Order: sequence, then structure tokens, then C-alpha cells
Amino acid sequence: MYDEILAECKDKMTKAVEHFGNEVKGLRSGRATPALVENIKVEYYGTKMPLNQVASISVPDPRSIVVKPFDVSSIKEIEKAIQLSEVGINPQNDGKIVRLQVPMFSEEQRQKLVARVKDIAEQSRVTLRNLRRDSIKTAEGAKKDSALTEDDLKAIKDEIQDILKEYEKEVDTVLETKSKEIMEV
Repeated sequence: MYDEILAECKDKMTKAVEHFGNEVKGLRSGRATPALVENIKVEYYGTKMPLNQVASISVPDPRSIVVKPFDVSSIKEIEKAIQLSEVGINPQNDGKIVRLQVPMFSEEQRQKLVARVKDIAEQSRVTLRNLRRDSIKTAEGAKKDSALTEDDLKAIKDEIQDILKEYEKEVDTVLETKSKEIMEV
């Protein structure tokens, strides 16, 4: 029971940190990267699919992204999905490929974006703390059912706290990396 509680806690916290990483990966930093558009949902034969499954995405230079559809007939849907997304870049369609020019951010825009990343990081920390609380409740329930001893309960609480600190450091690392990336000119 002890190991199961810890394994479940780690698994859920890993997923929470991965979710945070994926969420900030798609935020525009002023530099072109396929991550900006690869998860945009495109209507493709009646199904919503990520852009990276209906087109190849390349970055020929630091300020532009080129999207080349596998099926040229889907180019209008790709263009429409990019326009409707929160990326904030207007696509240019030449009939075969879609070009995206990534504009420079002003200092104020970069600071706002860093503040948004910090907010998302704080939401992730709250999620991690909630997972800690849930894991401790599970352990306390196991103690009541006599599946854990009093010593085991204290030990598992300490381990869960250590796991939380470890994952909070990962969130801080992702936050710091993305903030530096955004603030680069």
C-alpha cells in the first residue's frame, strides 16, 4: 500500500508538470518554433486534429514558420485554424504552403507574457499541493484501515512532502527557462 500511494502521487505530479511544460511551450516568445503551432486543432475531414498530424512544420529562419500540408486541399482549414488560435500570427497562404512571420515583442509585451507564465506556474504549484493533500488523505485512510502503521504514515507524509518539493523545483526550472527565452531580444 505504501509504495502504491507514492507511485500514484509521483505519477500524478509528473503529469501535472508535463501539462505545465506543454502549456508554456505553446506561448510565443518572439522566436519561431514549431511548438507555437503544432498543437493547434485543424478541422480535417470532419475531425479535429493537431496541426503536426496534417502538415509538416519547419522553421527556415528565427522569425518565420512554414507549414506544408500533407494534403494541399486542407490548406484553407489550416489557415483558418491558425487565425482562430491564440497564437496571434496572421498566416500567409500561397496555395501550397502557409507562412507565419513571428513579429518582435515590445519590452512591455514580454513582461506581460512572463507574468502570464508565472501565473500558470503558480496554478501548477497549487495543483501539485492539491495532489499532495489527496495522497496524504489516501495514506490516512489506509492507516484507519490498518494497512499502514503510525510510523509508516509519518514516513509516507515526509516522502510525499519531499516529492512535492522535487516537482515544484521542476516547475521553477521550466518557469525560469521560459522567462529567459521570452525576455531575450
